[in-house]
Amino acid sequence: MTNRKQTILVTGASGYVGSAIVRALVDRYDVVALDHTAPAIPAANAEFVVVDVTSDTSVKAALDRVRIAHGSKIASVIHLAAYFDLTGEPNPKYESVTVGGTRRIVKALEAFETEQFIFMSTLLVQAPSGHGQQINEDSPLQDALPYPASKLRTERLLQKERGDVPIVVLRAAGVYDELCHAAFLDHQIARIYERRLASHVYPGDLTAGQPYLHLADLIAAIELAIERRADLHPDSTFLLGEDDVMGFDEIQQAVGQGLHGHPWPTVRIPASAAEAGAWMEDKVLQEEPFIRPWMVRIASDHYEIDTRRARTQLGWGPTRTLRETLPVMLDSLKHDPVGWYTANHLDAALIADRQTPDAAESGSQGTAEVGGESHEEMTLQMRESHFEMLWVHWLNILLGAWLVASPFAFGSFGTNEFTAAVRHVTLDRHLADPALRSQWMGYSDLVSGMLVMLFGAMSLSTRLSWAQWANACTGVWLLFAPLIFWSPGAAAYTNDTFVGALVIAFAVLVPMMPGMSMSGMMDKSDRPVGWTYSPSTYLQRLPIIALGAFGFLVSRSLTAYQLGHIGGVWEPFFVGARGLNGTETIITSSVSKAWPVADAGLGAVAYVFEVLMGVMGDSRRWRTMPWMVAMFGIVVVPLGVVSITFVVIQPIVIGTWCTLCLVTAAAMLAMIPLSFDELVAMGQYLVQSHRRGEPFWPTFLRGGAQPQDDRDTSPGFDAKLSKAAGSAVRGVTVPWTLALSAVIGVSLMLTRVLLQTMPPLANSDHLVGAMIVTFAVMAMAEVGRMLRFANIGFGLWLMAAPWLIHGDRATAACIESLLGFTVVLLSLPRGQRSTEHYGSWDRYLQ
Repeated sequence: MTNRKQTILVTGASGYVGSAIVRALVDRYDVVALDHTAPAIPAANAEFVVVDVTSDTSVKAALDRVRIAHGSKIASVIHLAAYFDLTGEPNPKYESVTVGGTRRIVKALEAFETEQFIFMSTLLVQAPSGHGQQINEDSPLQDALPYPASKLRTERLLQKERGDVPIVVLRAAGVYDELCHAAFLDHQIARIYERRLASHVYPGDLTAGQPYLHLADLIAAIELAIERRADLHPDSTFLLGEDDVMGFDEIQQAVGQGLHGHPWPTVRIPASAAEAGAWMEDKVLQEEPFIRPWMVRIASDHYEIDTRRARTQLGWGPTRTLRETLPVMLDSLKHDPVGWYTANHLDAALIADRQTPDAAESGSQGTAEVGGESHEEMTLQMRESHFEMLWVHWLNILLGAWLVASPFAFGSFGTNEFTAAVRHVTLDRHLADPALRSQWMGYSDLVSGMLVMLFGAMSLSTRLSWAQWANACTGVWLLFAPLIFWSPGAAAYTNDTFVGALVIAFAVLVPMMPGMSMSGMMDKSDRPVGWTYSPSTYLQRLPIIALGAFGFLVSRSLTAYQLGHIGGVWEPFFVGARGLNGTETIITSSVSKAWPVADAGLGAVAYVFEVLMGVMGDSRRWRTMPWMVAMFGIVVVPLGVVSITFVVIQPIVIGTWCTLCLVTAAAMLAMIPLSFDELVAMGQYLVQSHRRGEPFWPTFLRGGAQPQDDRDTSPGFDAKLSKAAGSAVRGVTVPWTLALSAVIGVSLMLTRVLLQTMPPLANSDHLVGAMIVTFAVMAMAEVGRMLRFANIGFGLWLMAAPWLIHGDRATAACIESLLGFTVVLLSLPRGQRSTEHYGSWDRYLQ
């Protein structure tokens, strides 16, 4: 009959230290692990018991289970369960978990024969020492911060309420291992690894430092304490840490040298400035920083410890040092950055694009064969796909024939009677005779039709893929021809617009786009490195496509009026000049006439491009066709901002509004935050591919593969409507601060009515209000959240404008200044953020 193993209880057993202790002891002892949640990987041969140390009932039930299964004799209780957070603020959990939880455990142990109670305290209960001055267990203590204060209160509780149970208090230094796992050290290393500006400054004594303790040495001390429990004083306290203390700057230089091959310049800054910055970052900007004001206050604290008591009574001494282990930590980080960040609970998305040599090598090999498809197999598939899609080129040949016949069907070469509206536009714009313009349109259609037929026929061959692009260019010409020739016929304008769009679609949109990188097409991954979703899914693009189609329909109506195809435009609200309504006044004004073509028609063409580029490509297009994503971004973002600007200046320059123009501007503004994430992903991919040594322009024009095979599994069109809708707007959130900023911006555009302001101040309010709305909406894209800071400048101008330019009364001036101050305050906090990650762009989500 074998002897029964001695029973060991470990509380807080699911944590980093607790789980390591359980694994170390389980072979020699009968280990019972207690915690409020089960560990991710339970140790074999150890029983796990769920316990809530804040509940008397839960603690009693857990220990009743221990008695039934393991008996009433316990060799040692290793008590790790405690509460800790980084805020530095008092929290009731310090009392309920750390102090109260210990009291409950000790009370419940009265029913057991307990030989030892080991309490894990912290070195921070000791007051700091000066350089060259070692502290020991009898040195002065401190309770300035909530965490060490709770540990110190618990130590005193144990001294009073332990009864006959011997206690061992271990005041351990910061624990680490070869992957780091030290809460402050890992952030220091990460700041240097990412080359953050903050890594070059420190608010305390650069020579100050604290001892660390390797996890293996901590476990060794606990094992020795258990083994020698009969020989130890019943109320023992031990300091555990390394004799070799590295100062902050020493660690900085070692990390900089190890990661980047050169020392890391570090400058001391005033503690007051750092504390104010940490407070601002936390409370005002709401950026969830790691550095907190309380950390700044203790930045100069220095500790050197005397571990002779542990050496003599436990026979323990540290066998490892941070100085020796730090290079191993750094090698682990360089070899597997994502794994290292994940192990240390850091944002791995920030560095997911930093490939190790091994990963890069496997990635380059992976591009030769993806999903079991070789280069030859992919080439064969592309050839087969080309012949399967021949119908699109036959359709383009048919569209070309349609174009050739169109001038005769529309009477472009005849002597048509033109409407009074067409003749009025001809005189007003000083255009050529309508009959002559009609003939120009006819000849354009004849030539364009023959070219479409020719290039369509050439596109049937796999060797003449350039002909597809030639046909696409012909389609672009067809979109612009009615504007250039000021088409006097509505049928010819509509015909060229739709045929041009279809020719582009059938040339390069429906079939595989010619010239794309083979490796890019072979790679099936569609989620950018470090991202939690693909920004190029059809659901992501659907709102933009819908808004683009809506904008085209509205712009087409305005274009018809400018070309003289219709005699009036619907306008429900605004009155214009010269007997016209507001919309008609706007689109026939001197601003509109400054363009050589119908400016509404240019808007319609832009919307057609948005729709075509919106539907082009699949969920991988951010890397398979970067040029197209860039063009799409140019059409949506810069051109969108210009379009919005032209609309908002209408009442200032022309003196009235255009309802349809406002509607299209709102649609354009809504598109911008929806398109930002794809632009960022495309830009990140180009940077990453350049770092891997790939040429920029070929990658930009042809696309490429990425080393990791990351795929988006978010809900698609087949999901429930609510989930599909959520998928369509991923990466966009609406914090109340930005929403309120937009409301203030709209109210500023109406100060003529609301506050009876007069120009020039009313004009200033109108323009600034529109800009506030624009930047607030754009900042609703999480990747563009930093754009809200632009509103700080507009807010400051609002505060000063009433006192610098005339047009306001004193009461209104005070109101406007208050609104400006409010805009500044609203532009500081980041506001709510989703759980999405955007790779290395995460650092810019401020």
